[in-house]
Amino acid sequence: MSDPLDFHAPEGLLTRGTVLVVPGRGETPETYTRLGTRLAFDAYRVRVIEPAAGETLTARDLANALAGTASGDGNPAAPVVVLGADAGAAALAALYANGDAPAADALILAGLPAPVAVAAEAATWDDELGVRTACPTHRGRLSEDAGVRRGALAEPLAPELLAAAYAARPTVPTLLLSGELDPLADHSALAGLAKSLDRARHALVRGAHHDVLNDLQHRSVAAEVVGFLETLREQLVARVAVQSSTW
Repeated sequence: MSDPLDFHAPEGLLTRGTVLVVPGRGETPETYTRLGTRLAFDAYRVRVIEPAAGETLTARDLANALAGTASGDGNPAAPVVVLGADAGAAALAALYANGDAPAADALILAGLPAPVAVAAEAATWDDELGVRTACPTHRGRLSEDAGVRRGALAEPLAPELLAAAYAARPTVPTLLLSGELDPLADHSALAGLAKSLDRARHALVRGAHHDVLNDLQHRSVAAEVVGFLETLREQLVARVAVQSSTW
């Protein structure tokens, strides 16, 4: 595993929580620079790790990564949230379903692939980018990062991993994020998973592709993530309640 990528709250501000990010197939920690920077600006401590492959993620990987985010009292700033994308999302769901993973206050699963593995129809790098994103900035970052493994989305995830992910019933609040135009997603299965959980929210991002955290809608998605983090701090009671609206 390579070194993690860390983002810290601005100096002088109280850290409002910890977010550990597990990338997906072919990605590197640098893939999440934009998200990490934005969450850190809102005073969250963010660490992005890079397991050898998302599906080989272990509880020890998570525990070691979280230990490195400890604050002055020896613990990560609460709430502690683990966020996975693509294979990282599937691996996290499976780990927390088995009760093997370190304690966390919530999960965020972004771009969780369909329960029946679907290989990306991507004969070329441009094809793979089309599956991933319509954002020119994100396309450029992926193309310029020598560590990004091209063709990774064409490698299907293990059926056992996907089955475990969709059978998971994590007891902590869970936010599922999926792109409306993601060809690797099964939105009906995701809706069913969300309904099977005690405290879950499934957010469908209009017009977004597989890399839902980094597509053209990344600002709105980051706002959804921050809103979820802030609501966690209030025992899932939203600070803002719309009383009336004409749009």
